[in-house]
Amino acid sequence: MQDLRVALVQEATVWHDPVANQALYGERVRSLAGHADLIVLPETLLSGFSNDAVLRAEDMQGAGVAWMRELAQAAGAVLTGSLVIRDGEGVYNRLIWAAPDGSLAHYDKRHLFRMAGEHHRYAAGAERLIVELKGWRICPQVCYDLRFPVWLRNRMQAESGRMDYDLLLFVANWPAPRRHAWRTLLRARAIENLSYCVGVNRVGVDGNQLSYSGDSAAIDFLGEPLVELGEGPEIAIATLSAQRLAEHRQRFPAWLDADEFSLAQATSAT
Repeated sequence: MQDLRVALVQEATVWHDPVANQALYGERVRSLAGHADLIVLPETLLSGFSNDAVLRAEDMQGAGVAWMRELAQAAGAVLTGSLVIRDGEGVYNRLIWAAPDGSLAHYDKRHLFRMAGEHHRYAAGAERLIVELKGWRICPQVCYDLRFPVWLRNRMQAESGRMDYDLLLFVANWPAPRRHAWRTLLRARAIENLSYCVGVNRVGVDGNQLSYSGDSAAIDFLGEPLVELGEGPEIAIATLSAQRLAEHRQRFPAWLDADEFSLAQATSAT
């Protein structure tokens, strides 16, 4: 593992306007070329968090994914954020992991925010994604997933002698009235999983008149912030230390006392 430079891009996503959002985020990402290994954008970055966005969902061959792939190549860094994607019979809140070599991976949001009716229009994902970058194992997640620690539990893999991941990452549209939960849970997930944790949220007011306070942050394994963003548009770069993480896990191996469990796929009652 080498040290990892992570750029947090916090912006006011334009409601239901992919062209405007491509221009907005494109400018921000291009300014980071040569300065970051991983560039993190918010959730539903081309539409805003809208149930109506399902009506204009694209597939993986659509303009949104192609734009992210081209932008990653232009920046020379991995680019991630979520889009509204139609796949087969379902529409997903899908995190795209676009590498500068043109390769793609994706993660479908597992926990759908029922308080906004997301579970009625979107399909839920079933599998975590672990990706590697500069020797780091990274687990990218989407917004509401942050509230579910069992799904996010980091475990030691006997075969490899490594933990599931070294960096837990969230892209979000997390409204301002629940900002305390956002800030608290990012720190809790980092501490309990002996991992760095990065969360990137949007700012501004959306088309549903919900306000967003940003509060994007990179948190270390002790729950201490490396960078914290404010309430407006902002970019910050955090350098994650591989050595400090390894030393902490050796000094404080709480994973040795963790409970063993397995995740079962939920089934509907008949």
